Amino acid sequence: MEAFHSLTGIAAALPQAHVDTDQIMPKQFLRGVDRQGLSHGFLFDMRFEAPGKPRPDFVLNRAPWQQAALLITGPNFGCGSSREHAVWGLRELGLRCVIGTSFGGIFSDNCARNGVPAIVLPAPEVDRLMALAQDPATCEMRVNLESQTITTLADGKVLPFAFDPLRKHMLLNGLDAVGLTLQYADDIHRFEQDYFKQRPWLAA
Repeated sequence: MEAFHSLTGIAAALPQAHVDTDQIMPKQFLRGVDRQGLSHGFLFDMRFEAPGKPRPDFVLNRAPWQQAALLITGPNFGCGSSREHAVWGLRELGLRCVIGTSFGGIFSDNCARNGVPAIVLPAPEVDRLMALAQDPATCEMRVNLESQTITTLADGKVLPFAFDPLRKHMLLNGLDAVGLTLQYADDIHRFEQDYFKQRPWLAA
């Protein structure tokens, strides 16, 4: 997994509430696990009015947000079924961070396992970022995970945020669940040796 330390880029605003994983990645894009084409599938029905025809009024189809690296979301973004493809598509499109008041639990877990911080803030702070993100002159922001701050570059304001320590460790070090477990490989091996030494009949 690619580590995440800091990110400076354009933020796009998606204020709709309760955007579920079926909307984020529709079922027709779930046929494989190679991630091919998933950037096209991300928010497919919102982004396209017909196959291959982008909706001109949708934020991610407009400059400068076509190059967005951050997504400011409405509440409960990523609710619904477990669908890791939703995060894969988000990543493949170039989005590396999501910010909102709340996220679906499984979606938030999948974000952490794929190098995408899902940052939760109080509603007034999200509203301020949402407003800035809708203006091309003020939409550039910097997220620093190590210092747990968001800087809005237009006005220089620095906003602190809380973040789960374990998820922070995993993101800063580029660790998925397997990588995190392998950090304790020596301890696991010692446990196995001691366990089977005390119970040799299980080692056969």
